[in-house]
Amino acid sequence: MMAQYLEAKAAYPDCLLFFRMGDFYEMFFDDAVKAAAALDITLTRRGQHGGEDIPMAGVPAHSHESYLARLIRKGFRVALCDQMEDPAEAKKRPGKTIVRRDVIRVVTPGTLTEDNLLEARANNYLAALTDAGGALGLAYVDISTGELALEPAERDRLGAALARLDAGEILLPERLVQDPNLFELFGEWRSRLTVQPNSRFDSENARKRLLDLYKVGTLDAFGAFSRAEMAAAGALVDYIDLTQKGRMPRLSPPRRTGDGSVMEIDGATRRNLELTRTLSGDRRGSLLATIDRTVTGAGARLLAAWLGAPLTDPAAIGRRLDAVQFFTDAERLREEARDLFRRCPDVERALGRLTLGRGGPRDLAAVRDALDRAAELKTLMEKDRLAPCPPLAADAVADLGDHGPLRDRLTRALAADLPVLTRDGGFIAAGYEARLDELRGLRDDSRRLIAGLQAKYAELSGVSGLKIRHNNVLGYYIEVTPTHADKLTAAPRNETFIHRQTLASAVRFTTVELNGLEREIAEAAEKALAIELAMFDDLVGEVMARAEPVAATARALALLDVTAALADLAAERRYVRPVVDDGLDFAIEGGRHPVVEAALEADRAGPFVANDCDLNPENRLWLLTGPNMAGKSTFLRQNALIAVMAQMGGFVPAAAARIGIVDRLFSRVGASDDLARGRSTFMVEMVETAAILNQAGPRALVILDEIGRGTATFDGLSIAWAAVEHIHEGNGCRALFATHYHELTALAAKLAALRCHSMRVKEWQGDIVFLHEVQAGAADRSYGIHVAKLAGLPPSVIGRAEDVLKGLESDGKAGGVARLANDLPLFSAMLARPEPASAVPSAVEGALAEINPDELTPRDALEALYRLKGLLPSG
Repeated sequence: MMAQYLEAKAAYPDCLLFFRMGDFYEMFFDDAVKAAAALDITLTRRGQHGGEDIPMAGVPAHSHESYLARLIRKGFRVALCDQMEDPAEAKKRPGKTIVRRDVIRVVTPGTLTEDNLLEARANNYLAALTDAGGALGLAYVDISTGELALEPAERDRLGAALARLDAGEILLPERLVQDPNLFELFGEWRSRLTVQPNSRFDSENARKRLLDLYKVGTLDAFGAFSRAEMAAAGALVDYIDLTQKGRMPRLSPPRRTGDGSVMEIDGATRRNLELTRTLSGDRRGSLLATIDRTVTGAGARLLAAWLGAPLTDPAAIGRRLDAVQFFTDAERLREEARDLFRRCPDVERALGRLTLGRGGPRDLAAVRDALDRAAELKTLMEKDRLAPCPPLAADAVADLGDHGPLRDRLTRALAADLPVLTRDGGFIAAGYEARLDELRGLRDDSRRLIAGLQAKYAELSGVSGLKIRHNNVLGYYIEVTPTHADKLTAAPRNETFIHRQTLASAVRFTTVELNGLEREIAEAAEKALAIELAMFDDLVGEVMARAEPVAATARALALLDVTAALADLAAERRYVRPVVDDGLDFAIEGGRHPVVEAALEADRAGPFVANDCDLNPENRLWLLTGPNMAGKSTFLRQNALIAVMAQMGGFVPAAAARIGIVDRLFSRVGASDDLARGRSTFMVEMVETAAILNQAGPRALVILDEIGRGTATFDGLSIAWAAVEHIHEGNGCRALFATHYHELTALAAKLAALRCHSMRVKEWQGDIVFLHEVQAGAADRSYGIHVAKLAGLPPSVIGRAEDVLKGLESDGKAGGVARLANDLPLFSAMLARPEPASAVPSAVEGALAEINPDELTPRDALEALYRLKGLLPSG
């Protein structure tokens, strides 16, 4: 057995080997040590190897998937080595033999299919990147759904593409990992990289693999793919075949994502804008969580894909907006459709498991139920419409298809209460197969038959307490107490009852008749299960024969779920349809931040203050000043999010919106250090700023917040100044630039397209009130000391800061700093301040304490007020 284990382990040295032994998957040697630590399970010993004890750890086979999930999340790969025959069959071979075992699957982060290993509302992509013919190609697949796509990749845009996919695993050839120009990029994804031999990325072999996979003579019908793209796709197919041990999932025909067809958003911008995850890594609080009203898993995945890859074709965006508009206007239809979606299972992933041979009866039921919902939805969409379906929705309705015969057979064949696993049986409905019903009758009638035998034997032996029992070792047996055993062994009864076992508390017997009945019951159960398993395979075969139409139905259901969900969001949140065109305008009236607005409504904290933003070619660069806490960052982010929402095909939180296509979106809002890569906060800020200044073009939208704040004042001001000039003169893009460097407002005199704006505040009795409104013009102060006071800085520090600020403002920065440096700043300020007032109450406080407001008439209250005023010290 250990030789068998070592042979399997040698074939998969980079994996933990789950070695099936009876009811457990066992691990040995280093695998056991690593798994025990990762899973917090017991590490034991079994046998010796080379004179040393062999470490061993194991997990129950029936619940191994939960352990798999934990190992995969911790970065392990797992090879499942299972028993390939029944132990009883192995015993029939001569000599000392063990059960044949072989690796049936390699589980990696990018090849998961089980529901409990996947996030239901997110895709899990396996990606491959390679070079060929001087170009880069990227391919990606979600094997749980069968979606396959290819696209060209450019080195300066590769980071944005990888950030968009957020793949669970990325395949790379050895030669690409050694490219020094890509070291920095691959460093960000190192935990997800799987390096493969260069030979697996050969473009000609890849072309042959794809032709064989799709049973075609040419790939031209799917698109014009470059050598690099085909090489990447071929490597994916090869890797899936390797890890799934020859079980190839159903893969949709490859689609090509054209260069420039989606808005490019790099990883830093996605994090800053919190599109799908907050900065802390939570889904809650992200834009996706706020706008997600989908009610199916497939719909949620499609919405995330739309949000992650906003389109750049106004016509394609318009088709999505038309579908959302259709459901927005048809409220009753929308609600009825969404009610159907709520009862629709995830047929995409059920179909994926069935194609890989990992499906069960419930996956067949998921196909049946989804097709039933599709039929109901098609009927609903084709009747009582106030307006014709727009093209995108009409195409989806057509793709819902007509699956009557398949639905009918699955409905008749499947039982109402289904087990998880096929080996448990009981999933074929009664009345569907006569022979199966007959065998089940014999199996299920065993209790009545056994009870009849028990009564017969009790009468024959004269022992009323005789029982017929069952266990897994003896099977069925007759049991009596030792006191009555003689009655069964005495003649002539000894010819009927055969002794089997004597215990302290019981004596056990059997009979020829009981043995025969036991064989009939066991054979009936085995035959019934065999028939069910054969029928399961037959039903799966029928589903596979219609896999492509079923997959098209699944995609149509997802699309209609997304558009109806976006319409529901728009109706409830008062979102409007944006106008998206090929111009360079960015005109938002009454724009709102979708996430902040939703949070305010949830907390009942008052309405969100809406603001306009107009970045047209004549004033495409806004310089935004004003105090912290006034809403600058919120204003910057909301406009970026509105652009994303509009180009993904959704309505936007505004009174009106006209957006010229944004091809690249850049955001540098907030920063933190990157200690793992030796970067300070300021270095991270500069790296992100450099990417923007080097890559943004005329169609880009850039939002920048507090450039230069991480270094010395004059250095920071100089960098911010030069950055503003470069955005205006070099990049020529639409941009919002927030800053505390008020000196930058002087640039408005020389930069024609720059406009100064500020956040409105109102001073009232020594305090300021943040109005969260954007107005034309520059702010004259930053009110930083006031914000510090709100944060709870000690009064002594606040007082000293006010003194220093006055000194700097009166003497000029250079002279003021020189003079103030000679002070003992904090402690001298504390000593100069008056002592706190005595604890003895003043005359006013004493008089006020004597007043009982509940007993005062209005006239008495007025007189008391005059009396208190008279007690105040004069002057």
